[in-house]
This record gives sequence, structure tokens and C-alpha cells, in this order.
Amino acid sequence: MNCWEILGIEPTRDRQRVQDAYENQLRFASDSEAVQLKEAFREAIGEPVEETPVAPAVSSETRELDASESQVAREVVIQIKALLNDSGRTSDAGIWKAILCEPPADQLPVRREIGRQLEPQLRPMAENGSFPGPVVRFLAEWFDWHSLQDAVALEDERTYPEPDMAEEGIESEPPQMVNFWPAVIGWVIGLVILAMLFGGMGGG
Repeated sequence: MNCWEILGIEPTRDRQRVQDAYENQLRFASDSEAVQLKEAFREAIGEPVEETPVAPAVSSETRELDASESQVAREVVIQIKALLNDSGRTSDAGIWKAILCEPPADQLPVRREIGRQLEPQLRPMAENGSFPGPVVRFLAEWFDWHSLQDAVALEDERTYPEPDMAEEGIESEPPQMVNFWPAVIGWVIGLVILAMLFGGMGGG
């Protein structure tokens, strides 16, 4: 990309036009774009561009953790391992969120390091049903473990069956038969007794 493309104008010798284009682009530029714009402006007006070594860009996702971030990751891993020893508390998604979403543990580089250390232990437990659905769902989202989405879906199906399946289940049960024969027999006997009584009275 040449200087004119960076500035967003056609090649021109009009310094004012170059200046205006530079200032317009600069309003919305990030730090790295501002450096590029400045070099493009100098080149466009004919000033020599200084060659400055450009440090390789380090993504916040892949950069090394500093000492304090590494300490945070270690402390969170210790808390999670302690949590795993309490089967009652591991079922509470709120406790997991309280530990993992506390800044700066929620920062992406720290999250990735926590996930790297805990994945060998947590992921198999999440996949084999050791945790309830809400906990698995939270872990899948928080650690970006996309393959766990299937496990969450299966857990939801087990917990909340489809309405038509539930209705079929109800219909498949044998209907409860009401035992009404004793009532019928009692009613018939009652009629016979009444008939005998009234017959006897009529005959007398």
C-alpha cells in the first residue's frame, strides 16, 4: 500500500490537500495507524521518511504473562483444585464464576494460562458428567472449550426432556383401572334387598 492509498486521496502536489487528508485520517487512527499515516504524509509531501525499526506486534492473547499475572493464575488454579475436593460446592456454577471471573483472572492471557493448567483435570470431568449442566456450560464458555457444547446439550436433554417425549411417556403407561365391581355388586344386592322388602310388604 503506497502513501496515497494510506491517506485515501489521489496523487497530488497540493500540500494543503495532503495535510487535510492526513488530519482527517488521524482522527480515527490507532497508535500504529498514526505512525503509518505520519510516514505516508512525509512521503507524500516529499520529506524523507526515517527508517525506524518496528518491533514485532505481540498479541495480547499469546504474550507471556508478567510476574503478577502468573501469580494470579497460580492462585486461581489452587482455588479450583481445592474446590474439586468439595463435591457439594462443585455443583454450584455461582462458586465457579466467583473464582474465575474475579479480575484480573478474567483477562484473556490469564484465562488461557489457567485453562492450560486445569484442562487435563477439568475437561474429562466435564465430559463424563461429573458436573451439572450449568457448570459445564460455564466452563465451556469461559475456557472456550467448544467441544463441550455437545455434552451440555446432552445434559439438557436428560434434565429437560422434549414436551412430546414427556407426553408419549405418559401415554405409554398402562391406564389405571378403577376397581368398580364391588360397587356394582353392592348396588345389585341393595336392589334385591329392597325388592324383597317391598314385595313382602305388598304381599302382607
